[in-house]
Amino acid sequence: MDAQLNLASRRLPARPYRVLRELLCSLVRLLVGAYPCGQPPASGQVVYFANHTSHLDTLTLLSALSLRARSRTRPVAALDYWGAKPWRRWVAENLLNVVLIDRCGGSGDPLAPVHEALAAGFSLILFPEGTRRDTELPGPFKSGLYHLARAHPRAQLTPVYLENLHRILPKGARLPLPLINKVWFGAPLAPAGDDKTAFLAHAHAAVCALSPGH
Repeated sequence: MDAQLNLASRRLPARPYRVLRELLCSLVRLLVGAYPCGQPPASGQVVYFANHTSHLDTLTLLSALSLRARSRTRPVAALDYWGAKPWRRWVAENLLNVVLIDRCGGSGDPLAPVHEALAAGFSLILFPEGTRRDTELPGPFKSGLYHLARAHPRAQLTPVYLENLHRILPKGARLPLPLINKVWFGAPLAPAGDDKTAFLAHAHAAVCALSPGH
C-alpha cells in the first residue's frame, strides 16, 4: 500500500487549504444551490452514500453539510483517476481531503485507507456505483459499502440523493448549466446483516426513494 495513502487517511489539510475549500463550497452554493432537504443529517460519525453523476457531486454534498460536519467528513475516491495527474492528486489530497483507494488490484486490502479514516473518527462520502452515470437514478451498488457497514457498525449509514447534477454538469461537460440542485438526506439505515445482496438492494432503494421524481 502506498505510504502516501496511509498518511492521507490520518491527516487534515493545512489551514490555507481548508479556507480555500470553504470558498469553493461557497461558490458551489452560489452556482447551484446545494440546498439540504429531507431529514437533517445525523450527528456523530456518518457514512454518506449517494448517486454519482457529475464531477460536482463531492463538492455539492460537502457544501450541503454544516461547517462542523464538513470539517470532519472526507470523500472516498479512486486513485487511478485522482492520482493519474499531479494536479488532480494535489486537489484531492489538499483541497478535498480525499481518501484515495486503489481499484487496480494492488497488494493488500484496497479499503484499508477507508478503514483507517473511519477508525480515526472521520465521516465519509461514498459513491457505491463506483463510476459516474448520466441517469437520474443510480446503477447497481458495489460491495464496498456492505463491507464497510459490517466492519464499522457504529457509523451511521445515511443515503443521499443529489438532484439535477446529471443535468447541471453531466459527464463530459466542462461548464455547469444554471439549474438548481437540492441534496436530499434520508434516515440512516439499520446495521448490515449477513445477506450482502439484500443489504445492497436496500441501500440502493433508499437512495432511489429520495429522488423527487421516484
